[in-house]
Amino acid sequence: MDILALESSCDETSASVVSNGSKVKSVVISSQIEIHAKFFGVVPELASRAHIENINPVIYQALDKANIKFEDFSKKIDVVAFTAGPGLAGSLLVGTIAAKSIASVYKKPLIPVNHLEGHLYSFLVENRVTKPPFLGLIISGGHTELIIVEDFGKYKILGGTRDDAAGEAFDKVAKMLGLSYPGGPIIDKKAEKGNPDAIKFTRPYLKGTWDFSFSGIKTAVLNYLKANPVKDENHLNDVCASFRQTVIETLCFKAFEAAKEFNLKQIVLGGGVSANSLIRKMFIETGRKNKIKIFIPSPLYCTDNAAMIGCAAYLKQKKCGLTYNPSQLKPNPSLVLEKW
Repeated sequence: MDILALESSCDETSASVVSNGSKVKSVVISSQIEIHAKFFGVVPELASRAHIENINPVIYQALDKANIKFEDFSKKIDVVAFTAGPGLAGSLLVGTIAAKSIASVYKKPLIPVNHLEGHLYSFLVENRVTKPPFLGLIISGGHTELIIVEDFGKYKILGGTRDDAAGEAFDKVAKMLGLSYPGGPIIDKKAEKGNPDAIKFTRPYLKGTWDFSFSGIKTAVLNYLKANPVKDENHLNDVCASFRQTVIETLCFKAFEAAKEFNLKQIVLGGGVSANSLIRKMFIETGRKNKIKIFIPSPLYCTDNAAMIGCAAYLKQKKCGLTYNPSQLKPNPSLVLEKW
């Protein structure tokens, strides 16, 4: 089953051709970082305008890289998939209309995919034999979610962020430090040169719940900087290292406590923050000590991309057998994770 998948939930326009949910024949991602960098965050109106400009070229490039021409579309593509939510309303609408138009013209099944499912299953692109149950940790600029995947399309949501997502905290702290946007990669780079024990920020473990909260650590960094302005590059690196260590220790602690509580032997990470070098190192090392398998996608598949949407769509189509349905036109910015 060959799927043309589209992703446009936030500020990346992406198209991908995925075969049988695992073989990525092409994936094209058009980033909007330069557009939003000066605002230190995604501006919804600018994002939707950029999606309108990028969606057609990205689709053409994805098909071309998969050696598919539009005149052969009906023979080469079996299903069209798209991100239906959650995300920015205008951004989602662009991808939805593009997918619906193509599916309508070529009379193909149209599969709406929850963006969170894309992140949960993105690791399958490189790990075909892995099956549920597993614990999923989604960490990105907009989400910090802890979810038990009992089976494909069957979920138990343990907890989520009560305020700032982990990626959002990285961006805001980077702004405090006068660093560039997005904050995660630059903090990660500088943290590698710093001392993670230089500043003792409190770990927001929130014991007794599986929820997360990162607004407190963000405020702690702000208060520290007011009392201790950055004096040189070494000091800056120490602040970055100490902040990064605090956030990632919290994520790691909660994930492994949940795995222990629910007797799960597999933990899957997804979302842009899972590309962080310390996250990858800490989870892999802790997993080895606790005899828990850790699956983290390559950095390309950690970020928002259409290949993960194609992978999730394959699993959904295989289980549900969806057809073309005009009612699926409506994207939902607040879409929740539901069982199939």
